[in-house]
Amino acid sequence: MKITYFKDTDTLLVNFNDNLIVETKDLNENVLIEMDQNGNIVSMTIEHAKQQTEIGNFSFNQVENMEVL
Repeated sequence: MKITYFKDTDTLLVNFNDNLIVETKDLNENVLIEMDQNGNIVSMTIEHAKQQTEIGNFSFNQVENMEVL
């Protein structure tokens, strides 16, 4: 997974994998998703990212194991 923020265009690109893109869908006027041949999401593009997200407070947490009670 790779996340890229283009400051000059205020665009956020989230790549979930390197699968071949065969279809692009507009979720709304600012969000596009790209899918592979099996309908899995390959990437998501968010225009006007500062208005749509909290890009300035980006963090990443990975949890190894969680026990279910």
